[in-house]
Formats: sequence, C-alpha cells, structure tokens
Amino acid sequence: MDWAQALLKPSPSDWIPVIRGESGDLVYRRGDGRAYAKAAATERSADLVGERDRLLWLRDKGVLTPEVIDWRIADEGACLIISAIEGIPAVDLSAADLLGAWPSMAQQLGALHALDAGGCPFDRGLAQMFARAADVVTRDAVNPDFLSVDDQETPARELLARVERELVVRLEQETRDQVVCHGDPCMPNFMVDPRTLRCTGVIDLGRLGTADRYADLALMTANARESWARPNQEQRASEILFETLGIAAPDRARLDFYLRLDPLTWG
Repeated sequence: MDWAQALLKPSPSDWIPVIRGESGDLVYRRGDGRAYAKAAATERSADLVGERDRLLWLRDKGVLTPEVIDWRIADEGACLIISAIEGIPAVDLSAADLLGAWPSMAQQLGALHALDAGGCPFDRGLAQMFARAADVVTRDAVNPDFLSVDDQETPARELLARVERELVVRLEQETRDQVVCHGDPCMPNFMVDPRTLRCTGVIDLGRLGTADRYADLALMTANARESWARPNQEQRASEILFETLGIAAPDRARLDFYLRLDPLTWG
C-alpha cells in the first residue's frame, strides 16, 4: 500500500514485506534483519497504539520483548517500528526441539505472570472478553476456522450461551488468580534460538492485560497441540508448563472454559 510505504521513508526499499496478519495489518522486515514494522490502516490504528503502549510499559521489566524504535502516523494509517527478537518462531521447531525449548518458554510466560498485576494499566479480564465475544457473535463474525472441529457445526449463539453459563464461577476465580497475561501465547509468538533451544523473547503483545492466568495456559497448550508428533510429548509439555509455574493440580474445567471463549473473541 502506498501509504504504508510512505510511512517507511526515508528508505522504503530497505523494508521487505513479510506477511499480512489475520487483522489485515502489514508487516515488514528491515533489510538488516534488526527491526520490523507493522502498518495498520486508520480503522485498525487504535489496536496498533495499544500494542505500542504495552511494549513501552513492559520496557525494563525483565521480560524479553521487542523495543519500540519509532512510531509514525498519517491520515491513512499508522506504523509501529520495533526491534527484532533473535531466533525463530517456536511453531517452526520440530516436535523434539519444541519440547526441548518448552521449559524456557514456560519461564518467559511465568515472567509475564509474575509482574505486578495491580500496576498494569491494561485490562483483558473476563468481563471485557465476554463482552467482546458477545459483540462478535451478534455481528455473525465468528471465524469457524478458530473453532474446534466439534464446535464448527454448532450455532455461535449456542456456543456463547455455553460460556455464559459458567461466567459467574469463572469471574470469581479470576479475582483470586489475576495476573498480567500475554493474551495470545501461541507458538508463532514465542521466539527460540534453534541452537540452544532457549526462548529469546515473546512478540505480538497487543492483547496483553490483566486476566485469569488460565486464559494464557489454555491457549498455549492448545495451540501447541498440532506441533506434537506423539501424545506423550503433549503430556510432558503440559507437566513442564504447570510444574514451572508452580501449579500442582491444574483445573481442567477452567482450561476448557477459556478454550471455548477465545475463538469467539476474534471477529
């Protein structure tokens, strides 16, 4: 897009298009590989502002995340330029290497969860996310590809009602176990050194905010499921995650609840 190229001046030729995300944002990598740019059209720029502000808030808090290099805005949209995190996305690892990297990835998620939730200005709590889901369902904007195979033939309003029936219980649990959540801890958002299998950082933090830690745990375990080659790898990864985070007896019903809610929030 011409407006995005204009925001990458003075040397737009130094920026290489990488991907168009699910949101429609444009992503570019700088020629030297040390920075990325995200460009969002005007109707999406508020979300990009949110990601910028979250990265600025995380700076110097001991969590490995990109640094904000520049922020540019024009009538047609906005552009966020951030430092690159070394390594490759965890989604590109073999099953064996992913399992090797898993303890370090769990530690990075734990570092986020250990931040002072009371001092976090960003809310991703259940009340907000349920309201978002209700809006998506009302607009008939649920993406069926995000739903489990078992749920793809179920009307969206029925899926929402199923979530709503548990809302009071889950809201009460959230008040007792609220942390700073990543918001979308899927495998593409963990960067890993392929030689050492150490997690080098987390990216795409536009959904970061205070929430029940199980919102993150559910997404991380579910998203990794398609990466495992054998059932025992998935089981071991689950054990490592909960051991690392000090959770002796994971609440499976709570995990299932957040897995049912999340696909309804992406429209």
